[in-house]
Amino acid sequence: MNVGLLAALAAALLYGCYLAGYKHFFGDYPALAYLLVVNGAAVVWYLPVAAPHLPKLSSVGLDVLAALLGTAALTGLAIAGLFEALRRGDVSYVTPLNKLVPLFVLPLELVIFSADLSALQMGGVVLATAGIYAANYESGSLVDPFRRALSYRPAQLALASALTFAVVDTGKRLLLRELALPTPLVVWVSLVGITVVVAPLGLRQREQLPRRIAPALFGVGAFIALGNHLIALGFTELHASVASAIVNAQAVVAVLLGGLVLEEGAFGQRLGAGLLTVLGVAFVALG
Repeated sequence: MNVGLLAALAAALLYGCYLAGYKHFFGDYPALAYLLVVNGAAVVWYLPVAAPHLPKLSSVGLDVLAALLGTAALTGLAIAGLFEALRRGDVSYVTPLNKLVPLFVLPLELVIFSADLSALQMGGVVLATAGIYAANYESGSLVDPFRRALSYRPAQLALASALTFAVVDTGKRLLLRELALPTPLVVWVSLVGITVVVAPLGLRQREQLPRRIAPALFGVGAFIALGNHLIALGFTELHASVASAIVNAQAVVAVLLGGLVLEEGAFGQRLGAGLLTVLGVAFVALG
């Protein structure tokens, strides 16, 4: 099986558990202070992996450097929006909306990179996205979730984050496949970018994080570093739209854990949505 596919699947599982775990254990703390600490820890954890590749920064052109730093900064904005949405709303509502990213990535990739995707893979992306939407659907008309997004702040933040993540995922495709930058370099700069973006507000909220949870947050940083590395491997080996669809299947994992652990309800419906998403991932793999 393709290494990138395995990495993307592992990242989806890891991040799905991580998002539910964040809501359960750390959801009452300020989101940006939390992100500042765990991503700062991830920068430290990942530095030994990235260090041999850091000298390459001095040899890249200004356009490549701008793309690298811009993608890192947008990653920070997207993650900040997601975690603020998670702090304000249910994980089973916020996460599926935020993981509509593949819907936005596919047209970007087709236009910018003229990607050659099989009909089966495109169908898989559509199925995976439909599963994520189904996990979010509650009642009423099919457009009700979008109507709610016009007035419900967690939904607004989740969708804005999804749009930003779409640009980020396309940027990862550019950096890792077209420009062939080393995976550890892209991952480490991205982690630094997230930390820098959340720092201004995160530092103001830092005192609201109890010192007793500092060791736990430092440990979470190791999972963040691993997850980002797995995601980057996925984007190195796969089309951006394919990798994005697989990685964003983490929403179903988070939704199911939200129902089982956080008791947020609609378990049967969301289990069906999970099966639909898994079928879409299978189509992506077979394509």
